Amino acid sequence: MNQSTIIFATNNQHKADEIRAVIGNNLNIVTMKEAGIDIDIPEPHDTIEANATEKSTTIHKLTGSNCFSEDTGLETEVLNGEPGVKSARYAGDTKNFQANIDKLLSKLEGKGNRKAKFRTVISLIWNNKEYLFEGVCDGQIIEDQKGNEGFGYDPVFIPNGSSKTFAEMSMEEKNLYSHRRKATDLLIAFLQKQS
Repeated sequence: MNQSTIIFATNNQHKADEIRAVIGNNLNIVTMKEAGIDIDIPEPHDTIEANATEKSTTIHKLTGSNCFSEDTGLETEVLNGEPGVKSARYAGDTKNFQANIDKLLSKLEGKGNRKAKFRTVISLIWNNKEYLFEGVCDGQIIEDQKGNEGFGYDPVFIPNGSSKTFAEMSMEEKNLYSHRRKATDLLIAFLQKQS
């Protein structure tokens, strides 16, 4: 695949770093900030897919360029999929991750079932057409936070097959399990076929 540039419709540097770590030199990823786009794209929808589409179509309308976005949610089984699409704003619009974790742990208190999954959907607009790619990582929510790496709910989520939380893992370790990695791998496979 030749080195092409693509806009990643995000203002979240953590997400950009994770996706760049997976893609490597296959593609030049440019964040909205790096592309000189200073807007906050609303996420008004009630599904992860629709929010991902909202972000990519907004940037595509603005720039006319190939671009992609992603939306990720943490879904807990016993809470009927909460926090889900509201993961970043679970405890309010301030997007305070500590408050979000506190709310989740308090709602799970005393519950035996702590099964959860991270789900990422990438919306790619390539040559004016949209493609969706999904990645899922199953795991458990633990009772106490562990680790200082990562972001969001990483300190309380242990993926199946590991004894560490995402926040205790290096980027390389996290990418062995990551929902975002799985969706990004599908994105890369698609783009490689286009060249």
